[in-house]
Amino acid sequence: MLVPRMLLRRHLTHYRHFSKCSIAQQLSTTGPAIPPEPLTIPTSESLDKIFSPKLEKIATDISTLNLLEVSELSQLLKKRLNLPDQPMMPANFSMQAFAPAANQEEVAATATKVKTEFTVKMTSFDEKQKVALIKEVKNLLEGYNLVQAKKFVEALPTIIKKDTTKEEAEKLKEAFTKVGAVIEII
Repeated sequence: MLVPRMLLRRHLTHYRHFSKCSIAQQLSTTGPAIPPEPLTIPTSESLDKIFSPKLEKIATDISTLNLLEVSELSQLLKKRLNLPDQPMMPANFSMQAFAPAANQEEVAATATKVKTEFTVKMTSFDEKQKVALIKEVKNLLEGYNLVQAKKFVEALPTIIKKDTTKEEAEKLKEAFTKVGAVIEII
């Protein structure tokens, strides 16, 4: 690493010497440096766009129309250009303002819907019947071996089954309460 540092230092000293010489030479040939005039940004008035005479005439004619004539012109242009007559809505306008009011019958029907899907949840169990509960989990739940059933029982509270019917939820609750589990149906 020592060699590259020396080369870098040598190159920097050469660069400094070169830049000092070039500045000195520039000052000796041109005299004292005169700062350039600051740049000015052109304004839109200085760069007036030139429009075609046809467009100038149309703009002049439109600006002389009264309010009633402007309305008629708008209708004529919509008809000729096949533009929709509906006004455009702003992007942040909420569509809820246009939603029709719900009938009271619909509101009452949604409030009295019957629950058809239930969740069976095990919250606790009797420690004396842990082995029987593990065997019951293995037998009643598909795809569980003894090790998985043991981990399932020890990870309380656990959901036994989701989205089940009322009858099946009651059967599961009855089977698990026989072996000492405390079951909730949600």
